[in-house]
Amino acid sequence: MGAGPGCWKGLEPRKEGQMSVFDKLKGMLKGHEDQAGKAVDKAGDAVDARTQSKYSRHVDTAQSQLKQRLGDGGTEPGQTPPPPETPPRQ
Repeated sequence: MGAGPGCWKGLEPRKEGQMSVFDKLKGMLKGHEDQAGKAVDKAGDAVDARTQSKYSRHVDTAQSQLKQRLGDGGTEPGQTPPPPETPPRQ
């Protein structure tokens, strides 16, 4: 069961001026970035525990990107965050 052409029916691209889900989350979490970062860490640790760390590299990358998107990337405002790590090709 793949995603066929009909799966996107009714979904329209975001219009100019509309907020993304991350924009809305960032607004709600304003002033609580440290707590959001802790929640991301806790969720990632739970995933690692359930998968016996089989996907820990992917979980770590997702945690890092989510923290950056939510504003807890560990960089000061105005600083560019470091580029995400690219996994070696296998």
